[in-house]
Amino acid sequence: MYKQLMGLQQLSRRTISSSARRQVDNMVKEKQKLFQANNGIPVHLKGGAKDAILYRLTMALTVFGKCINLKLGM
Repeated sequence: MYKQLMGLQQLSRRTISSSARRQVDNMVKEKQKLFQANNGIPVHLKGGAKDAILYRLTMALTVFGKCINLKLGM
């Protein structure tokens, strides 16, 4: 039983240590250029479609919450 556990431990160490690591590019300079560009777009929407969706969802939830608050307050 002990030998099986030692073999499993060695196998797991090899699997974890030999896994390929992702190469991550430093995108800070590109993001800074994007967000500092003077193109008339508000900074909270400069991230693209994902930011626009999140902004609209936030506004919809805010209006919905305010309506529920007014309804329950009466």
